[in-house]
Amino acid sequence: MALFGFAQHSGLPGILASLFLPFCAIASEPDAGEGPPPNILIILADDLGFSDLGCYGGEIETPNLDQLAEHGLRYNQFYNTGRCWPTRASIMSGYYPHQINRDRLPGWNKGGARGKRPAWAKLLPQHLPDHQSYHSGKWHIDGGPVANGFHRSFWMRDHGRFFHPRITKLDDVDQPPVPPGTDYYVTTAIADHAIKCLSDHTKNNANQPFLSFVAFTAPHFPLHALPQDIAKYNGKYDQGWEAVRDQRWQRQQSLGLTGGRLSPPERELGPPYNHPEQLEQLGPDEVNRPHPWTELTESQRVFQANKMEIHAAMVDRMDQEIGRILEQVKGMGAWDNTLILFLSDNGASAEIMVRSDGHDPQASPGSATTHLCLGPGWSTVSNTPFRKHKTWIHEGGIATPLIAHWPAGIRDANNIRSSPGHVIDIVPTLLELTGNVPNQQGNGSAPALPGKSLVSTFDQDKQIGRDELFWHHDGHSGLRVGDFKLVRTQNKPWELYELSQDRTETNNLASRQPERVKQLSGQWNAKVEQFLEQRDQ
Repeated sequence: MALFGFAQHSGLPGILASLFLPFCAIASEPDAGEGPPPNILIILADDLGFSDLGCYGGEIETPNLDQLAEHGLRYNQFYNTGRCWPTRASIMSGYYPHQINRDRLPGWNKGGARGKRPAWAKLLPQHLPDHQSYHSGKWHIDGGPVANGFHRSFWMRDHGRFFHPRITKLDDVDQPPVPPGTDYYVTTAIADHAIKCLSDHTKNNANQPFLSFVAFTAPHFPLHALPQDIAKYNGKYDQGWEAVRDQRWQRQQSLGLTGGRLSPPERELGPPYNHPEQLEQLGPDEVNRPHPWTELTESQRVFQANKMEIHAAMVDRMDQEIGRILEQVKGMGAWDNTLILFLSDNGASAEIMVRSDGHDPQASPGSATTHLCLGPGWSTVSNTPFRKHKTWIHEGGIATPLIAHWPAGIRDANNIRSSPGHVIDIVPTLLELTGNVPNQQGNGSAPALPGKSLVSTFDQDKQIGRDELFWHHDGHSGLRVGDFKLVRTQNKPWELYELSQDRTETNNLASRQPERVKQLSGQWNAKVEQFLEQRDQ
């Protein structure tokens, strides 16, 4: 049952009505020095697109997250790093992944992309010593959660099986594989652990605040979902990806989330990694380009619509499980003083591959023996209105929803924040709210945290002063300074966009403003050199 008894959100009447109410009086800014520090609940989705939630324009039923947005804030220019493990490293450490050996930079040849963190790169629980810290779900950072300060952990290391994972850890200790044929489902198991930790918290640590980091593996591939959840979306996507994308775009404009124009589908842009033998294994109904829906065969349209039904079911189930966690927080009497942050680790994925147990084309789509991926047709929809996908640094790869909900500290409810932010801002925000300072113990002194606290944006939509925001992953690169963004795809020329006028990156200004391109590319190169020097210390 939905937490707030809200099952339908198409049109989002409560949100829409509130968007046109007169601007309410601004409440006083939360003061970290007054009252008890807040509990913290960070909920992270995996490969969720910018528009997949109802409160961000989607048609998928997400009533619990929609209600958090209606009673909290939605950020419409918040960024991740474009990929799972770098984003998690930044959320937990407060640093760019490149500063802590989590991603390869040009000119650095001292190990792989997932090298060991330096001793000074402490993680969030170590910065919040007064909080009891709990981790549930995906980790994808070097070292174990308990070894890095979490008091309790359910570590889902098997990312390719939603029904019978083989590799899990409880408090960093290996657990037996889940046998096939049970009613086990990973999204539910992650929520179960989070709820158990919070329930035990009330019994054993009620005098302390909590930090709960809930990292779902949904809706990352493989597309595995419960049959009853898939059935809710039967026929929902038969109209095709162009029609669904246009509907999402119309809702986003009504909600005041984005402006400009809808970026056209990039028909020749396929998955970031080529696996032709796996594509053949999936059969002739799989397509690795977002071809016009009308050009697909009837069999292909059925196959593709089924994939989006499963994706929607995974997001829907995640929202249901979030509702159970929120019920637990309310039942503990902790609701008013719990800061809840919800976001995604990267944009929706165009990847098409077969891993883990392989793919049985005769099995029911979405079941344990299938291995389907969303692919570029539907990931273009999930990332509406932006271009490109996970791993790219264009907006489709790095733009994430961010919902912030905190009754005791966010009083300007049901509003949108347009200040650009980044996952490096989460640690400074929580440090300010809890009255802590960065933990700089260890070998060598820690560089200053590059992010900025979001606390000042809780009461009003204001810009946060910063020099730049930096990206680099898989050879894709980007830099945002003010409203200008420099971005390129691997070794292709730099592109330049003025995001205040062109958030969807459809008007490349590089040829008209070569001096700005030169200036910003020099600033990007200087950032690379700075990170290389830090890592050599």
